[in-house]
Amino acid sequence: MSAPQEELQKTPLHALHLELGARMVPFAGYSMPVQYPAGLMAEHHHTRTSAGLFDVSHMGQLRLVGQDAAAAFETLVPVDVIDLAPGKQRYGLLLTDEGTIIDDLMFVNRGGELFVIVNGACKTGDLAHIQDRIGSRCQVVPMFDRGLLALQGPRAVDALSRVLPGVEKLVFMTGAGFQWQGADLFVTRSGYTGEDGFEISVPGERAQAFARELLAQEEVKPVGLGARNSLRLEAGLCLYGNDIDTTTTPVEAALQWAIQKVRRTGGGRAGGFPGAERVLAQLDGREAVARKRVGLVALERVPVREHAELQDTQGQRVGEVTSGLLGPSIDKPIAMGYVPPQLAATGTRLQAVVRGKPVAMEVGAMPFVPNRYYRG
Repeated sequence: MSAPQEELQKTPLHALHLELGARMVPFAGYSMPVQYPAGLMAEHHHTRTSAGLFDVSHMGQLRLVGQDAAAAFETLVPVDVIDLAPGKQRYGLLLTDEGTIIDDLMFVNRGGELFVIVNGACKTGDLAHIQDRIGSRCQVVPMFDRGLLALQGPRAVDALSRVLPGVEKLVFMTGAGFQWQGADLFVTRSGYTGEDGFEISVPGERAQAFARELLAQEEVKPVGLGARNSLRLEAGLCLYGNDIDTTTTPVEAALQWAIQKVRRTGGGRAGGFPGAERVLAQLDGREAVARKRVGLVALERVPVREHAELQDTQGQRVGEVTSGLLGPSIDKPIAMGYVPPQLAATGTRLQAVVRGKPVAMEVGAMPFVPNRYYRG
């Protein structure tokens, strides 16, 4: 349930969104811009061709401080934290003791501490979970008052390097500290669109001035949550609460790529994370999974939304769509959903039920739009 309007929190950019004519909606307990006057399609295409600026300050920023921070954090996630080099970023998953997903996150080794970014709707719970499990081994420092901006698109580097010279030296999944007019910023070259781009952590009280500086660059336009959703779906990226949650394991969610060899069976630090027995059994094929996340492309021009029933060609229910819309870049209805493993192969024909009528669909390879990350 969304909080009533008066209880919604505001990001440091709230006044700027109103000034720019944004349509505001409740999201993760915050008042957030869903789109600006240009509209979702224009914002989506601008991000794919130039540079879109997103306010993602609702997300949770944390520091894990202390010599034992990496080893401690590794007990909560099925990924390699200890060997992550300074300046490098990695995708991770917080798991329940049953091996299902509490949240997905990004973390950076900042040398002497880990900088962690979690989802907005989960941040309070994530903070409590991390504090409870490893708070005795390292300092867990929330920074929920900081702003977080994402600048995404092929020309993001041109715009940002004018404002923060040297930022162009970063490559995909690396980060570094920068100074801007006396403020301490931390920038990673990553994002949630499939494009090259950056995420910039900025002190809350300086976020609006910094956003205005970016918007003054000719390449940059503001982009809302609507286009953020269509961009991430075209990129084949999960949205927590839709495509992954505490009912899904990493293997069911097709996120096993995020589990490095060292944490798998036979690896130097195999297991040792919550739900390891189940997750490793699924990875090794010792425990079958009942369903798998797949990409889906509709074979007719009917958008298929989340919660639409998926059926086999005989009309038997086999699963459900978890995210779906008309992909602006490919001009086709695309979706993600869960189906039994025997129906997960690319090219498998299925049908979705939209307003009581079957819509022909096919399992398609993800990402739907090729990723264009800058790897150097």
